[in-house]
Amino acid sequence: MNNKKSKRSVFYVSDRTGKTAESLGQSLLSQFDGVDFSDKTFAFVITEMEASFVAGEIQQEYEESGVQPIVFSTLVNDDLQQFISATDACVISLFNSFIEPLEKSLKIKSSHTIGKPHEEFGDEDYKKQMDAIDFTLKNDDGIRVNLFDKADVILVGVSRSAKTPTCLYLAMHFSLKAANYPLTDDDLDNDKLPEFLLPYLNKIAGLTIRADQLSAIRQQRRPNTAYATLKKCQYEVKRAELMMDKAGLFILDSTAMSIEEIAVNIVKEKELLKNS
Repeated sequence: MNNKKSKRSVFYVSDRTGKTAESLGQSLLSQFDGVDFSDKTFAFVITEMEASFVAGEIQQEYEESGVQPIVFSTLVNDDLQQFISATDACVISLFNSFIEPLEKSLKIKSSHTIGKPHEEFGDEDYKKQMDAIDFTLKNDDGIRVNLFDKADVILVGVSRSAKTPTCLYLAMHFSLKAANYPLTDDDLDNDKLPEFLLPYLNKIAGLTIRADQLSAIRQQRRPNTAYATLKKCQYEVKRAELMMDKAGLFILDSTAMSIEEIAVNIVKEKELLKNS
């Protein structure tokens, strides 16, 4: 007899903390003993950019596994929900599932608002989370290095080594202002990190990745270019690792790690929640 359980990825998506989506979703999934569920939660999804990012993660899971993910969503905004619903996943909109029959019974339309106004409750945690997300989105790919002094954490690494999704995860789930800087050809020609990064070494974590995996990722983005060749990737990874090691950075290999694992390891190593 084959007792091996089938595996299925589950995503919980919410414009608040995600606890409602998790609670309802897990209650429903507990009825299926023969499946091993692996879950991810995306909380405080309130902009189209964030919804698009989450939809991309869901779609990527489907394309890589070939198995339809399950999504429990409590997004109130219909425009944001459309991003999620457009993926090749089994999407269950818990909000609509409950609201629609209530509207019919009460014979009035719901307000479609995301809970109570946060100002009414003085929700400092929510404000901190939104500030972190805003900072992170504005400080992607070294756009504003002059604001690095305000960052809680700075990620460095070669292009496509998972810096951006990790930063977004740190902002969304830990309310951390996360910036990142891609090490370019000009940087890699030197023996040390760019001068403007040196004052922030205590904030910096390095990300690396196996060259063949990096090449495969880049081929999907920019196929048949020098940027995506294995030789180019091998050179960049080697130079970046030497540079980061010389600076004494904490370095994580993102090749076989999930974004959640990378983020949690960074938080623990840098003690980023110590004073929160």
